[in-house]
Formats: sequence, structure tokens, C-alpha cells
Amino acid sequence: MAYSHSHGGHRNRMRKKFIEKGIDAFNDHEALELLLYYAVPQKDTNELAHRLIDYFGSISSLFDSTPAALRDFGLTEHQLTLIKLIPELARLYLTDRSKDRPIDSNNLCAYFADKFIGRTEEVMYLLLLDSKDKELFSGVISEGSINSTDVPIRKIVELALSRNASGVAIAHNHLSGVALPSRRDMTTTVSIIKALRSVNVNFIDHVIVAEDDSISLMQSIYGRNLIVSEDE
Repeated sequence: MAYSHSHGGHRNRMRKKFIEKGIDAFNDHEALELLLYYAVPQKDTNELAHRLIDYFGSISSLFDSTPAALRDFGLTEHQLTLIKLIPELARLYLTDRSKDRPIDSNNLCAYFADKFIGRTEEVMYLLLLDSKDKELFSGVISEGSINSTDVPIRKIVELALSRNASGVAIAHNHLSGVALPSRRDMTTTVSIIKALRSVNVNFIDHVIVAEDDSISLMQSIYGRNLIVSEDE
């Protein structure tokens, strides 16, 4: 298919959308379509993105596929290299960021820190664990500053019950670069503790992430203010 002015305009709009809104504004095939611009010049990449995700099952399965499988699909060496570069760069990026961080299975700060890489908006992240501390659910449940939007306490409780979770941990980021919790952070955490206690679910921690810093409200000196008596 010959390159047309309409395709050029579409690519420009997609790039602008990404720059302004980030990858969260795209579904998987749109994100892949955008990526493929840099290995498929002067052609519509939307159809190829759909076919790749349909064939491999998901965007993560596509990135995890072997070069042989990608060649069998029919990708060129340029396209194959671009696809395989993504997970390799992601691993390099995460490894480089955490190379000086001690490995501690009980340290949720380390777990949550990577979840906020590249984010330019404040979000709240939820982690649900089973009785053996295995992950049941992990994802963003709220967007916007914890100081300016209501924390979805009801949603946290409902998700915990629906997944039969034994433990709940949350995290949010401070764009200011300062990980110290505000009074609102602490009072919100107390409210979540009380709500989960009422349905017999354990609250594990509230982590605040700010750039390369993070803090546990339950382990820090500030966490001492979060102990809630049974009669409160």
C-alpha cells in the first residue's frame, strides 16, 4: 500500500496522543501500531498490529516470542529486532534501577517501586495476597492525587472479598519527589485498616513512592501513628 497523506496525518496524531497522554491512553494493538511505525515506514501498521496480537495471543506473548517464531510469522529483521528490543530494554532498565537495592521478599517498597516507573500522574496501586503471600491481584485502582480525589475504600474492600484475599497492600506516588507521608495519607490509611478489619482482611502496608525513594507507613516512624485500637 502506498504511503498517503492520510496515513501521515494519522501517525502524527498517534504520536501527539502518546506524548500528551502516555501509553495508558492506548489499547494494546494501538500501542503496538505506534511502535511498528519505527520498523514499517510508509505503511499502515494497524492491521499488522492486530494480526500479531491475534496470532501470539497477547502483547506480552508477542514480546516474549522467540526470533524464530517471529520470522515464521513473516516479520523482517528490522521488525523482529524492534519487537525483541522492548523486553530486553525493559529488563535492562529495571535491573539498572534496582541493582543497589537489597533483595528482600518482605520488602514491599522494592515491589512497588517498579510499578511507578515512567508514570507522570499520581495513581494508587493495589496488591492482594492469598494466605501464602502469593499475588492474587495487582493493578491501578485510582488515578489522581490522594489529596484531591476520594480513595476508593469500598472498591478495595470489594476486590479483596471477591478475590478471597488474606492481605491487602496499597501504594501511591508523590510527584513532588518527597516520599514523606502527609497527615491525609495517614488518616486515609487508618480508614482503610478499619474497613478491612470489619471484613476480617489483614492490611499489610501503605507504600509511598517518589522518584528513587519510597517509604513504608507501617515500618517508618510515621507508621506508629497508624495503630488502631479495637474500640475505635
